[in-house]
This record gives sequence, C-alpha cells and structure tokens, in this order.
Amino acid sequence: MHLSEITHPNQLHGLSIRQLEDIAKQIREKHLETIAATGGHLGPGLGVVELTVGLYQTLDLDHDKVIWDVGHQAYPHKMLTGRYHDFHTLRQKNGVAGYLKRSENKFDHFGAGHASTSISAGLGMALARDSKGEAFKVVSIIGDGALTGGMALEAINHAGHLPDTNIMVVLNDNDMSISPNVGAISRYLNKVRLSDPIQFITDNLEEQFKHFPFFGDGKNLSPEMKNLKEAMKRVAMPKVGAVIEELGFTYFGPIDGHNLSELIDTFQKAHKTKGPVFVHVATVKGKGYAQAEKDQVGYHAQNPFNLTTGKPIPSNTPKPPSYSKVFAHTLTTLAENNPKIIAITAAMGTGTGLVKLQQKLPNQYIDVGIAEQHAVTLAAGMACEGMRPVATIYSTFLQRAFDQIIHDVCIQKLPVFFCLDRAGIVGADGPTHQGVYDIAYLRCIPNIVVMAPKDEAELQRMVVTGINHTTSAIAMRYPRGSGIGVALAEEGWEPLEIGKGEILRQGDDLLLLGYGTMVNIAMQTAEILSEHGVEATVINARFVKPLDTELILPLAEKIGKVITLEEGCVMGGFGSAVAEALLEKNIKAQLKRVGVPDIFVDHAKPNESYIDLGLTPPQITEEILGSWFAKTPSISVAK
Repeated sequence: MHLSEITHPNQLHGLSIRQLEDIAKQIREKHLETIAATGGHLGPGLGVVELTVGLYQTLDLDHDKVIWDVGHQAYPHKMLTGRYHDFHTLRQKNGVAGYLKRSENKFDHFGAGHASTSISAGLGMALARDSKGEAFKVVSIIGDGALTGGMALEAINHAGHLPDTNIMVVLNDNDMSISPNVGAISRYLNKVRLSDPIQFITDNLEEQFKHFPFFGDGKNLSPEMKNLKEAMKRVAMPKVGAVIEELGFTYFGPIDGHNLSELIDTFQKAHKTKGPVFVHVATVKGKGYAQAEKDQVGYHAQNPFNLTTGKPIPSNTPKPPSYSKVFAHTLTTLAENNPKIIAITAAMGTGTGLVKLQQKLPNQYIDVGIAEQHAVTLAAGMACEGMRPVATIYSTFLQRAFDQIIHDVCIQKLPVFFCLDRAGIVGADGPTHQGVYDIAYLRCIPNIVVMAPKDEAELQRMVVTGINHTTSAIAMRYPRGSGIGVALAEEGWEPLEIGKGEILRQGDDLLLLGYGTMVNIAMQTAEILSEHGVEATVINARFVKPLDTELILPLAEKIGKVITLEEGCVMGGFGSAVAEALLEKNIKAQLKRVGVPDIFVDHAKPNESYIDLGLTPPQITEEILGSWFAKTPSISVAK
C-alpha cells in the first residue's frame, strides 16, 4: 500500500510489520521532502513515525481519541489522517496548519500549540466518556521536555488517583525539547533509557536467546520470551517503574520507539490493562535523517534547505541581524560587566539568542525547561536578593505565567526585567503562537513599566533601560525576525527616560501615534499621506505604560485627528491606553485605532497577515483619506 492511498488511519489495520515499515519509510520521505521545500519543524515529526504508525494500528480512530502534546510532532499523524495530498501546503496561508486544529480535521481531537496540555485534556475526555457510559480509548502523548511543565505533573497526580479511569499516557522520550532538556526529571529519564542493565538485556540477551530452541526462531523471540524480557527489564530498572506505579499508573517500558513489533505488542497489552497506564517510549529526534540526528537543536526547525547536503538554501538578499540576535549581544555585553545580571529562559535558549550569553557567561544563564510559571517566580526570588533577573520568554508563552507576574512580581514591586521575544505577528506558527496580547495583558497590571522599541538600535537602549530600572518590574516587547537595518553601536548605549516618547515628524493635519514595530509603518504612512496633501505628526510612543501624556495630549487636542498603530490586539491595547487618556482629560479628538481586531490570526506569511489585517501603509493611508479627508485614491498594496 502507498501512503497516498491512506485517507483514514484505520486502513493500517491488518497490515503486516513489513507493510507498516514501508508506510513509515514513506512518511519520512514525504516529511523531509516537504520541510526541505517550505521550511518548518523537522526533527520532532521524524522521531515519532513508528510510534504513530504502531499506535494507530492498535486503535479504532472512528471512536478512540489521541491527544498530542504540542502540534509539530504530529506531522505523521496528519499524513495518516487524510492530509497527505495537501501536506505540501504545510504552514502556508489556507494550507495545512503546523499545529493541531480541531477545525481542520476530525482526527485532531484537541488543539495543540503550547506544551504540557495533553494529559489534562485526555483525562478530561476520559472522565466525560465514563460519565456518559461510553467505552472509547483515550491516549495522551507527551514528550519528556513537556513533562517538565507543571500542568503535566498536575494531570499525572490527578489521573493516578483514579484507578477505574482508563487512560494511556505515552511518554515520547528523546531527551530533547527544542534544545537539550534540563532538570532532574530529564536527567533521571536519561539515566534509565541509557542504563547498562537495560542495554545489556535489550541488545545482548535478546540476540542470544532468539537462537535457542523454544526461545525463538533465529530471528525473533517467542511471545513467552518477550514477556520474560520485559520482566527482566523491570527488575533491572525498578526505579522509574516504581515511581510511576507509586503514582497510580501501570508502567510499561522503556521500549524502542523505532521497533514497530515491540511498539504494537506493548500498546496492545497496555490497552488491555485497567486504569491509568504509562508507556515509556525511547525515540531519537530527527530519526532517519543523518543531519537531523547529529544536530537535533539545529534541525528542530529549518528554513528551506538542500535535502542532499542539509544546508540552508541561501537568501537572495542579505538581511539585517534579527532582533533576538541584537538583544542577546547587548545583554551579554552588559552582563560581562555586571555579575548581578542573570538571564532566564524556559527551554528557548536558541530561539531567544541567549545561547550566546550561555557560552560566554554560563554562571549567569538559567534554562528552567518548559516551565514559564516557575521561571517568573524564580526571577522574583532572585530579585528579592538584589540580582537583576532578565526573564526572556516568547510573548505567547508568557501568557502561561500571568498569575505569577501579578502575584509574585508586581504586587511585591520586584524589579524583574521581562523581555518578550516574538511579540506581534509571527507567521506560519499560527494562532497559538501569535504574540498579540501582551500589550493588553501587561498594561492593566500595577507596578510595571511596558515599552517597545521602534527599531533594533532603540532595542539596545531599552535593554540598558530595563537593567537600570530597579523600582518596579519592567517589560520590553520585540518582534520575530530581522530588524529594519539601522546602524548599531557595539557598546555605550544610553538609557531612555521612563515614560517619554519622541516626535519623528511634524504636520498639522493628523497625529500618528506608533508603538514598537508600527512606528516605521507610521512613518511610511505619513510619507504617502504627504503625497496626497495631508501632513502628519508622527510620534514614537516608546512606552505604553506610563504613557507620555505630556507629549501626546496637547498635540491630540491641537490637531484633533489621532490614529494609533500597534502590532497587537486593539481591545485593551496601546490605542485603548490613548483613548482612556483622552477621555480622562475630556479631550474631544477624533480617534482611530489600528491593530489586530477581535479575531485569532491564522497561519500565513507575516506580510500576508498584515494585508489581511489592513496593517500596511497603503491600506492605512486609504482608510484615513477616505474616512477623514474625503479622498478615495486607489493605492496599491504590495503582496
């Protein structure tokens, strides 16, 4: 059977091991071919091919439920559930999503973007099933990296106290999240999966026993000896099984995650076991592609690359350094002269650029794993003792620590510096990863300063500002991708005055207030407006909290027409802050807020999303001219 013929995962039923292995090979080929052409997540999906095929061969997915933790490891799942022929559209606008979406496919039983959610969701489904008197199976798949998330441990704690609730947890243990895993749980699992007794029993005794009469046929162990082998493994490594079973689960493993026979046999046994079951599967991230196996961090995700060499396809146009790179360079330079600076990340050392600091100043770098709540409260504790903690977390992931920001940092007025990477539109990762809510969810909290740079040079000044600010928490948001190409200084950056913006351009017809990345858009909009006889004043707000009302309000009152521009949600965002300030002072100016409306922004290239949202300078200009100046020119929008 060819993979292209599979439109329903139940078509795997009845296939031989050899046929299933052929399907697995085809999945890898399609996976590699697609990611090489379009870019995307590579290593995670390659590591779970056999796990997916083996598990689905033992389930009836017209009824049974599989919940994946994080979505980018579920690419084999997508190919087996009717999306093979559209897989080439992965992460493209109107194409197959890079994560799991219930609205995309009936077999995406639960959406997945952020980590550590699958056991909670699966347990919820299992309890609902039992309440309704139904009988389908529930399987939650989670990686060892995501297992460090407190939510996963809370769910395990709950499930283990429900001996009559059938649920299977499959641990995909590859010793990696995006970067190598950290912490005691990871160290312990790694010790188990690589322990000498297990390797001896698995590799040596199996090879010897299968050649003896009654024990095997020369190629495979008999079913009785397979059972004995599993029992011997349990004797050889009682600790992990004992820990899991003390928590209320029946434990199987660790098993070879690339051996279909062993996977299927174990899953079948686990399905027959009553109550919570924990199946420990050892896999290799990037399995089947040598470059990805060798460089598991670099090949977690890739831009388009040459499949033969593994090297990226070079861009035709050189790009300025990314905001993340500029941030990491600046922070590292400051930290070299200030041992109190401690950079904290939650399993995103590579994405945030902090590996640069880690390499130079390992004692001033902390990776807590996928544990954003812990990261924030850890930073609060360090701030109590006079350190300068810099919590560097993607905007979308900091949402998970909202309570800790309020309860542990801001109520206590602790000087934690939050650096929000990937703020704004992020592109192909889609709605789970868009960093569009941080302006709204931070500016409503007392005892915090909230700022955003207009370009990468101003980012450097804001890093210094954040380090120097010691009277409260302070947060800086900055976007994904390259800067706009301004000149950068290597050192000697001057801090900014808290709460003070700047005038970049003057005009009497309109006031354009830009925040962060939208300052450059405001300047471009002003240039186009000028061509149509409308002169605008442009302000770089810099701070949404405190807002520079001394600068903004007199100009708003004088000019009478105000546009706010932000790369974030309009509701509760920068424009709302300006509207509140105008209302409070009873200034009767016309106001338009430009930003992300009350929708979830789907996956697409960032420029495609900007057009869909009306955030390009020509679109903004056309709206302004038509609404306020009775002019309706047709201005082309570059695609």
